[in-house]
Amino acid sequence: MIADADRGLKDRLGRFAYIWTGLRHVGGAVTPMKIKIDDNDWFEGDASCVLIGNVGTVTGGIDVFEDAQYDDGWLEVGVSTAEGPIQWARALGRMSAGNAEKSPFVRITRARKVSVKLRTPMAYELDGGARDRVKRITVKVVPQAITVCLPGTTT
Repeated sequence: MIADADRGLKDRLGRFAYIWTGLRHVGGAVTPMKIKIDDNDWFEGDASCVLIGNVGTVTGGIDVFEDAQYDDGWLEVGVSTAEGPIQWARALGRMSAGNAEKSPFVRITRARKVSVKLRTPMAYELDGGARDRVKRITVKVVPQAITVCLPGTTT
């Protein structure tokens, strides 16, 4: 899915390139995986998507993590077990309505460290770019690791 949203498609469709490629892949296979949250077992089973972030809205304007704050020292974690167009439509419908956690195909939590172990190597995306295939990935929050400078405002 990541590779399908190539530069040419992004240039033509903008952020809708991700929605388009997502729709093309709703019939994709689930993958067996184990997810640890702060070194504790949290999820084990087949999943179609894992999303880790520190902001609430993803490409396409869908609010996935309604309580996310980029500067609170937490990562938001979501896993979807949706398979096929009907389950994905139900999951995305709940997300669009701001009720992702009420979907039977979505689990959401918060963490300082997330470890994902996949049965087979898969590509992943980081800040909009495809990365090499891996069987494991660990993500951890580093509070106050960057400084963001904003232009001054006048009243």
